[in-house]
Amino acid sequence: MIVMSSQLVVAAADGVPKFDIARSCKLDVAATAGLSVDQSMKSCVNDEQRAKRQLAGQWTKFPASSRASCTSQESIGGTPSYVSLLTCLQMGQWAR
Repeated sequence: MIVMSSQLVVAAADGVPKFDIARSCKLDVAATAGLSVDQSMKSCVNDEQRAKRQLAGQWTKFPASSRASCTSQESIGGTPSYVSLLTCLQMGQWAR
């Protein structure tokens, strides 16, 4: 089982992973207060789509080890987010 999960991470590191934006945003919106649900959902979806496009254009510029590590972190618990994945990858670049 450990071997299979590490293979999945490596496979995911070859291309931008596929996350369920609607599901992630629904759970995010449920946890926030202040904005209307429709406004919050729309904003979340827009942010996620923007981050996904940015990742698609920059994916191969990030080291494979960073892509695998950040993708793995996004797969732990909760719902994965393109915004969080992009942030993880950018922080790895800044740390170098």
